[in-house]
Parts: sequence; structure tokens; C-alpha cells
Amino acid sequence: MKSVLVILTHSNLNSLQVHESLSAAMVLATFGSQVKILLQDAALSLLRTDLEFNSLQHAFKVASGMVESFEFYDLTPVYIESKDRPSPFVSQSQQEIEFIEFNHDFIQQFDHVLYW
Repeated sequence: MKSVLVILTHSNLNSLQVHESLSAAMVLATFGSQVKILLQDAALSLLRTDLEFNSLQHAFKVASGMVESFEFYDLTPVYIESKDRPSPFVSQSQQEIEFIEFNHDFIQQFDHVLYW
């Protein structure tokens, strides 16, 4: 079984690309790939689940709802860099999180790395 690390860096309400990236990760997991998700930078906002979509304020739907369904796709735990532990998005999250050191050795554990 191929292992895939998906690194997401875009924020929750920023672009359609976030939805496409999450959908692609879910499809890979559905069809037998071992997928792990790493949230970096602005993508930490995907851990915020209390947002509601308002078409007058937001151009795109809230992507954090997709993250809530990760457990059904065996995409948990979500990887977060140890340096981001103090982030309010991380500390207030209900998601299963694993803190990692993002380095060469970590990346070498995976057959493929997708960076979105």
C-alpha cells in the first residue's frame, strides 16, 4: 500500500483549492492509499469548526466541515508541527492531533508527498 503525505497550507475560507485538496485526499484514502494530512501555516484554521458559511461574507464554503469527517476516511490523526502547538486553532481543536517534527526523516516515511 502506497503512503501519501498531503501538506495543506491554505486557510479555511480562502479558496476553492482547499476543498479540492481535501477531496483529493479523501478519494486517495477511499481507494486504498494510506493518507496522512499535515496542516501548516494558514491551514491550521481548518481546525476551527465553529465557523458558519455566510454567502454575503465568504466567497467559498467553510472547509473545516470536511476535516470533521476525517475519521471516516482513516485520515486521523491530523499532523501538526510541534512549533504550532501554542496556536489557538490547535489548542481549541476537537480533532485528533499528532505533533511531529517536520524534517527530512519525517518526509522519508512516505512514498509520495503532495503539497497544496
